[in-house]
Amino acid sequence: MNAPAKFDLEGTATPDDLDIVVRDRRFLRGAAPRRWWLNGDPVATAWFNALSATFPRGEAFFVDSVKACRDGASPRLAAEIRAFVRQEINHTREHIVLNRLAEASGYDVAFIDRRVEELLALTKGRPAEVNLAATMALEHFTAMFGKELLDNPVHLHGAEGDLGEIWRWHSVEEIEHKGVAYDTWLHATRDWSRWRRWKVKSLLMLIVSRRFVFHRVRDMQDLLAQDGLTGWKWKAKIWAYLLGRPGFLRRIALPWLAYFLPGFHPWNEDDRHLIAKYEGDFADALLPSA
Repeated sequence: MNAPAKFDLEGTATPDDLDIVVRDRRFLRGAAPRRWWLNGDPVATAWFNALSATFPRGEAFFVDSVKACRDGASPRLAAEIRAFVRQEINHTREHIVLNRLAEASGYDVAFIDRRVEELLALTKGRPAEVNLAATMALEHFTAMFGKELLDNPVHLHGAEGDLGEIWRWHSVEEIEHKGVAYDTWLHATRDWSRWRRWKVKSLLMLIVSRRFVFHRVRDMQDLLAQDGLTGWKWKAKIWAYLLGRPGFLRRIALPWLAYFLPGFHPWNEDDRHLIAKYEGDFADALLPSA
């Protein structure tokens, strides 16, 4: 049974028995390109393709932001940061493969990477703690998405084989390391007042959220335009997908709001049962046939 989350003197709530496991798995080698790979749905495919295209450059930023604030970390936190870095490097490698598969199916996704590059250029010269605050806000997004994907399989319905497995694997590790950036932030800002810490992290979450939603919707529109799917009808379908059914953004509204509560920590909700379920399903899938 999982140990309950406990607050230590720094205010963290990471479970004492948490183990961040680096699952060095590879997907989609030799896979055939499929244009609308997610249940034949161009909107759902555009959403996941848009997300994937942001990961290689975005996750490199996450790694750099956390490493920039790790000096003086406790042995436990230092070990978690090392595992976090290794997981993120593997995610980058696998999403490069997925992005190339999207390109092989006929999509230009390079423009999304360029947009991310332009946004990250704005972080140059900013205080390390500010960049880390942006990272932990985005890590909260990836953890929320990971939980949603594992908790509600409907999101990946129709994603056959590795096209679904890569997202489930990524989701597990995002849940597993969801507290690393936050604990690094608490360490780096240990001399700050609680008010200053809350103010900065909340402001960065608002900025990050606005930019994230705006740019991902714009990316979806541009990807759909490559299929000739334009106009108000397809814009409406994007919002119906995100807010209606299956409602990816609608479903994470409450966890997003929780970020602003006093005493928030990613591990206030211990959702490792989803990791255990994935590991069990993965092991079953590897069993030899009778």
